[in-house]
Amino acid sequence: MPDVEIRPQRYRDERPAEFFQRFHERVRSSEPDAHVYEVVRIVTVSYALLAFRARGLGSENVPAGPVILAPNHASFMDHFFTGAFVRRRIQFMAKSQLFTGAVPQYIFSHGGVFPVRRGAQDEEAFISAYRILERGGAVGMYCEGGRSRTGRMADQARPGIGRLALQSGAPVVPVAILGSHQVRNWKRGRFPRVTVRYGSPFRFERVPDPGRDQQQQAADVILRRIRGMHDELERLGHRGALRAARRGELR
Repeated sequence: MPDVEIRPQRYRDERPAEFFQRFHERVRSSEPDAHVYEVVRIVTVSYALLAFRARGLGSENVPAGPVILAPNHASFMDHFFTGAFVRRRIQFMAKSQLFTGAVPQYIFSHGGVFPVRRGAQDEEAFISAYRILERGGAVGMYCEGGRSRTGRMADQARPGIGRLALQSGAPVVPVAILGSHQVRNWKRGRFPRVTVRYGSPFRFERVPDPGRDQQQQAADVILRRIRGMHDELERLGHRGALRAARRGELR
């Protein structure tokens, strides 16, 4: 049976940049609201563990201090899968289309999420990311841009994550999520297993003003790290990866 279809992605948000400024100001001036973040964490982690038998491998690789977490992206749940197994409050750069309606806007902004306007040269999103890293926070960013429909990773990364990694000099933790592209099949009563693997952190030499080619090269390095980890998870399978992690064979 084929997977449930997901709606086509909208790459342009027609709302003006000024509409999103209040969300940026909030994440720049304060940490995520502890009550909102932890309530959402409890609900989503419980759902992930019970419905998808989600397991995390290598969470000890996420360091203290400023860090960029870079997962592959195939599901609306990837934000929550990424944050499920680390105690740090990860602040995700998320598409602006999610900021629709009073309740989602409140939950996202108070939970530390900040918008990026796809289809626009959105400098505000990068300013917010830099501010979070400057105060020692954790930023989550997808290097592929939009979600994969099939679970197959993109052939090339988007350069934005390369720019952030080069200009900030913050360590990058690649995150491979296996199985999340089939999460949407819950509508048919099918709940796939999900495994989240956190790779070893690495960093690039800081470049204050990287060119487009430098940004792309750095982004592609990050994507290759994620793909290598994801390929290994696919080869081992969910149970095999867990056994390998217990034997200390995953690095």
